[in-house]
Amino acid sequence: MKREQTFFWFLLLASALLTVYAKKPKEKPDWAKKDIKFYSDADMERLLDQWEEDEEPLEPDELPEHLRPQPKIDLSQLSGQNPENILKMTKKGQTLMSFVSLDTKDREETERLTKLWQTSLWNNHIQAERYTVDDDRVLFVYKDGSQAWDAKDFLVEQEGCKEVVIENKPYPGKLAKKVKRPAMETGV
Repeated sequence: MKREQTFFWFLLLASALLTVYAKKPKEKPDWAKKDIKFYSDADMERLLDQWEEDEEPLEPDELPEHLRPQPKIDLSQLSGQNPENILKMTKKGQTLMSFVSLDTKDREETERLTKLWQTSLWNNHIQAERYTVDDDRVLFVYKDGSQAWDAKDFLVEQEGCKEVVIENKPYPGKLAKKVKRPAMETGV
């Protein structure tokens, strides 16, 4: 009986202490007392900050692209390397676009060819989204920019590919018809 009484008094004392020292809810600020229909942009921003207060930070790969940490590049490894490899390393994890010009007659043939190329790229684990911009021009978008140069190596070997442009640098297709460009005239 004495044990039960001690336990009872202990529980009573513990609950009294918890009640006294419990965190009391803070008084709401004036902006929080308003009806949500009347919230200003600043009020909504404060509400969002309050909501995200106790949230764990996102993993780097879940962050939007502009907030992701840049890949670390060891400059000692870059000496004497191919400039394309350097570009590949700097574009890793960033979205990159390339334009492909084709030697086709119409939009339908362009769609057919580039759909085949896109499937081949996907089969080689190169994720490329394809957008037709003109009857003989297509935009490929790569979520991982370092894959653009691997895709370029594949695309320039394809029949019907005139040119691949990445970062404003043209890469002519190997099997495309050679187009003679007129020599630049000088005013001499």
